[in-house]
Amino acid sequence: MKNKMQGILFIFISIILLTGCTNAIDEGTSTKHSHPMPVTSSSDQVHVHMIDIGQGDSIFIQTPKENILIDGENKGKGEKVIEYLLQHGVKQLDAVISTHPDADHIGGLADIIDAFPVKSVYAPKITHTTIAYQNFLHAVKAQGLKIKVAKNGVDIPVKENSLNLRFIGPVKEYSKNNLNDWSGVLLMQHGDKKFLFTGDAETPAEEDMLDAGVIPKIDVLKVSHHGAKEASNADFLAVAKPDYAAISVGEGNRYHHPTSEALNRLKAVHAKIYRTDQHGNIVFTSNGSTISVKVEK
Repeated sequence: MKNKMQGILFIFISIILLTGCTNAIDEGTSTKHSHPMPVTSSSDQVHVHMIDIGQGDSIFIQTPKENILIDGENKGKGEKVIEYLLQHGVKQLDAVISTHPDADHIGGLADIIDAFPVKSVYAPKITHTTIAYQNFLHAVKAQGLKIKVAKNGVDIPVKENSLNLRFIGPVKEYSKNNLNDWSGVLLMQHGDKKFLFTGDAETPAEEDMLDAGVIPKIDVLKVSHHGAKEASNADFLAVAKPDYAAISVGEGNRYHHPTSEALNRLKAVHAKIYRTDQHGNIVFTSNGSTISVKVEK
């Protein structure tokens, strides 16, 4: 009976925290999608950093005018991301995106948000009762921010005319028992080049995005769920047809990610595969018409 009462109290506190996060989550509004303008300056480059933080995700997008972070690894690992951002001259984060509440994506975000001034925060409208999620809410509240909902059709405002950032997922609501399909899926277009950041979205979410007609041909795919067999299905890849596939994954992880099934599907569409467990930090640089890749090892 005592354990049951503690569980009820824990959920009640989480609801209070969520509601107290400057009153909730901002539903946001879908904005009219505009095609980015051509790149006109050689200095107009976008760098996408797949930070090697082991089994988890942390992706840093650096443009000439903005710094954007997608996910922040496990609890206790935020310092590694903070150090990486400082090394690249980051003084503030224009947008922080939590793709979903799993600890290997949200765990370090509280420390990261505490370390930098943040202009906006995006997350799907799904809550969790974990300490990691509560810490995330506390950090957002401390900066006086509302969480803007990451969902299909929501744009992230940017200053560069050659850049467009739009969420294309989730396109619907899912069971609260499977947080992965709630993942905020972000499509970035820089000039003619497209990057897709998928969080941990699995086959049901991929199929729903296909049915909604929001998956384009892309150049770089952040492979979903660290290369799990339940994601990057053949139908999805047949439409996306990525030239490059980047997998954020820990060496010798207990999940055996990336799986042979996912790797074989990526090879079948002739994607060039990069992995943080094998290549360390991976940096894609786009000038709007070509993409170059630099690896740490």
